[in-house]
Amino acid sequence: MDRPVLELADILREHGPAWRAASRGHVSLEQLKVMRAIERCRTAALGGHVERCENQACGHTHIAYNSCANRHCPKCQAAASRRWLADREAELLPVPYFHVVYTLPARLRDISYQNKRVVYDLLMKAAAETTLAIAANPRRLGARIGVTAVLHTWGSTLTHHPHVHMIVPGGGLSPDGSRWVASRSNFLVHVNLLARLFSGKMLAMLTDAHDAGRLTFFNAHARLADRAAFKRFLAPLRRIKWVVYCKAPFAGPKQVLRYLSRYTHRVAISNSRLVAADADGVAFRWKDYRIAGPDRWKTMRLPPHEFIRRFLLHVLPKGFHRIRHYGLFANASRAANIAKARALLGADPPAADPKQQQPEAPDAPRAAPCPCPRCGARMIIIEIFARGCEPRWRPTPSTNDTS
Repeated sequence: MDRPVLELADILREHGPAWRAASRGHVSLEQLKVMRAIERCRTAALGGHVERCENQACGHTHIAYNSCANRHCPKCQAAASRRWLADREAELLPVPYFHVVYTLPARLRDISYQNKRVVYDLLMKAAAETTLAIAANPRRLGARIGVTAVLHTWGSTLTHHPHVHMIVPGGGLSPDGSRWVASRSNFLVHVNLLARLFSGKMLAMLTDAHDAGRLTFFNAHARLADRAAFKRFLAPLRRIKWVVYCKAPFAGPKQVLRYLSRYTHRVAISNSRLVAADADGVAFRWKDYRIAGPDRWKTMRLPPHEFIRRFLLHVLPKGFHRIRHYGLFANASRAANIAKARALLGADPPAADPKQQQPEAPDAPRAAPCPCPRCGARMIIIEIFARGCEPRWRPTPSTNDTS
């Protein structure tokens, strides 16, 4: 795969040092670590290995530098997404799936940024509990369902916009586990009911967190440390309509996986959206959701320091899980619940992966994951070099290399 003309790492290497100097004292350790990781990603600073085609007539040689594996790096998350999707494919059920989105109101975004770990956690829990409770209600579906939830904190222009994407199978197990209960074609219930229950749960959780001293407030919001002031702050949120959105069901398992690949490991901005960068600004494509059709894609240009600031708004707290499974898909019982659902639906068990059935011999040469780009044969790893070191072998010159 060809390297994009412009990458986020290029922007951080060029403008990151000046931004760090200008923002000293106003940037978190986690944000600094993310910048450093992306700047070093797939460079000699992290070491790497040398691959050579096992076809002696070809002998194509390639140097692969190690990735940073940071979950905010757009290059690394593509590979992580492929691995995660391979595991999820075996868990798909032969039923319709729905895409539901729960959005945090704008009034709560500042305090959520000041309390990322607490408020993001409450947002995901409130959204999941709402969905599970509606499904369990005998007047709605009367079943135990599974939920896969993914937290996103950004809008298309990199502004702070926390929301939770969910995929929900169209049905669940009956309370006694003896049968599969299928949902209606329009999901479980009208989104207005979801929104009302979601807002009530979220506001109750925020009030409890405040009473327990789990929330902190700074600058213009410092006054909210007072219980009465916080109660007055939340009051208008009880009168507005919260945004919950439910899309039509997916056409099949392949569409579910395509959705998952777009959302589960997405970062605030992908390299493919970057257009240009210079000393005066960074241009990137963004989607205007108010417009339908191809005209919704527009280009925005921000000063480099503002672009970096917006990107770093979305650095998550260390150890925070932004992909979570609830209900039938909860990690402790997921395999057993999926097996039972498959049996009740009369679905065949997933086919075993032949690669996992045939482990390689311990003394076999270690093969690279991708075949030779020239002849398609296996690429064998012939050298591993440490961080900060250069390899002894040199890569095969490209066809465009005239040196």
